[in-house]
Amino acid sequence: MTAPFNYNTYDSLPKAPLFYVASTDIEDGGTMPPPQLSKAFGVDGGEDISPSLSWSGFPEGTKSFVVTCYDPDAPTVSGFWHWTVYNIPASITSLATGAGNPDGLLLPAGAKMLKSDAGFAGFCGAAPPPGHGKHRYIFCVSALPVETLPINAETTPAVCQFNMFGAGVLGRAFLTAHFGR
Repeated sequence: MTAPFNYNTYDSLPKAPLFYVASTDIEDGGTMPPPQLSKAFGVDGGEDISPSLSWSGFPEGTKSFVVTCYDPDAPTVSGFWHWTVYNIPASITSLATGAGNPDGLLLPAGAKMLKSDAGFAGFCGAAPPPGHGKHRYIFCVSALPVETLPINAETTPAVCQFNMFGAGVLGRAFLTAHFGR
């Protein structure tokens, strides 16, 4: 069974050039492995460990990056934000496995995390409701023309996205993994 939604919410945003993102932990189009499943939501084998991500080919003029993980197939009208890291300096082109730990110790200097829709700062692994079908987990790296966004730790991922829209996203890179139970 596939989750009931077949659209990509990113398609409703202003178009931006694509660049490249990869991971040594997850495969684009593949199944989310156990470390990237959610222990917090009781998924067997889940560890809530963010995957490694590395990116290249982003547009000239990039001053910072935002990395997110979003599930558009969650049974809500707004999907589910699993991870948001913002103010990543343009000189940084990768995040290590586990950079999304709640302590943030593996994040590059200046980068900050917002609370996920699970209510904690850090990476929340995949946890679709049992029987709801296979969900998409869209990792997106957005290139921005500003060094920092005017937000703080209390900002929601949706408001972060609104501020990114206001700043003008220069480019995006996507990696999508799936998981269902």
